[in-house]
Amino acid sequence: MTASPQLILGIDTSCDDTGVGVVALQPDGSVQVRANRIWSQTVHATYGGVMPELASREHVERIDAVMRDALAEAGIGVSDLGAVAATSGPGLVGALLVGLMYGKGLAQGLDIPFYAAHHLEGHIFAAAGEAELTPPYLALVVSGGHTHLFDVAREGEYRLIGATRDDAAGEAFDKVARLSGLGYPGGPAISEAARSGDPKAVKFKEPMLGQRGYEFSFSGLKTAALLAHRAGAGGADLAASFQAVAIKHLLRVTRRAAADLGRSTVVVSGGVAANTALRGAFAHSGLRAIFPGQGLNTDNGAMIALAAAAAIRAGRQPGGLDDGATAYAPLANV
Repeated sequence: MTASPQLILGIDTSCDDTGVGVVALQPDGSVQVRANRIWSQTVHATYGGVMPELASREHVERIDAVMRDALAEAGIGVSDLGAVAATSGPGLVGALLVGLMYGKGLAQGLDIPFYAAHHLEGHIFAAAGEAELTPPYLALVVSGGHTHLFDVAREGEYRLIGATRDDAAGEAFDKVARLSGLGYPGGPAISEAARSGDPKAVKFKEPMLGQRGYEFSFSGLKTAALLAHRAGAGGADLAASFQAVAIKHLLRVTRRAAADLGRSTVVVSGGVAANTALRGAFAHSGLRAIFPGQGLNTDNGAMIALAAAAAIRAGRQPGGLDDGATAYAPLANV
């Protein structure tokens, strides 16, 4: 008789997306995403950024419905679940608490294990649905709140080797999109506008060309975009030029780190990893680049379930019921 897979429910409410996903951990250790449902809040568009209190309220109102949709998509009932996982940090504390307490209550009510997951590890393991993540490899997490480069030498061991000195890449995309009148969120808006723009129209200087380390910086590039806009640079050309140099910066630093550390594989994840031009640049970089599948780049619950699956496969014990929400949580050895 063939053993049944373990079904894991993952919850992410770290910012403004209510995400619930279901992953099947097969007896042979492979994983399959069965469901990935996301409610993306629109209330923040008026403000040009996320309002924490409004985000928390939206999570409270939506999480029940999103979970029901995820279970329906997976074709299972709540009693079929074998484990629950939820993001404990980093993120907006009020928003995190919604998913964290919901997940804990669900696990306790079903008497099944609960795993408190790290948001960045979730982003990394979002790519596990596309290919097996076998160390050693580099992991580049690029989103609205993070631009981090990790060296993953062994399973569950994350060494931060580079990060942004100032703004995250996704935040810079949002700000440039807003000043160009392209709307919010900025990542998709910049990507779409750049299709009809000239990437050489505005002469931006690539940040931190002379550095010896693996850090990133987008504050100066964002300021240069503002000055170019004031000087009359158009939306599409400005978007294309900004996007081109931002991607060049991300790729150059990552390739140098790979060469120095002897890594041939890089996992690229986070909301910015959905950018078509960035994917194309890494695909022709000489590195084996692994990206998350459709719908797994931005914050979602399936990535949290995938991280929990990796924890279970590695023999990590649950015991996350005592874990609280935290705004700042460095990803180290888990």
